[in-house]
Amino acid sequence: MATTAVTDASFKSDVLESDKPVLVDFWADWCGPCKMIAPALEELSEELADKVTIAKMDIMENPEVPGGMGVQGIPYLVLFKDGQPAAHMRGAAPKGQLKQWLESVL
Repeated sequence: MATTAVTDASFKSDVLESDKPVLVDFWADWCGPCKMIAPALEELSEELADKVTIAKMDIMENPEVPGGMGVQGIPYLVLFKDGQPAAHMRGAAPKGQLKQWLESVL
């Protein structure tokens, strides 16, 4: 399963009301580190599809949710469990590190 695009309008249903954990990648098209981790997140969305949904939210097109959460730097990854933020990671990291972090917080 590929990553899912999430918008301000769909955030509640796609993330907060999801029956499994959702990792949200807050990103922007102009962000180099965001583009660097995108392929790793796509691969992890396939590898961990039974455990977690990986979603991407463009902060430029959807300012409401990131603004409300106080997102100040990107990439910013937030894992939501049962509708609540359970863990977060700021900045880019290699796929192995992303996977290790994600599995440790699931």
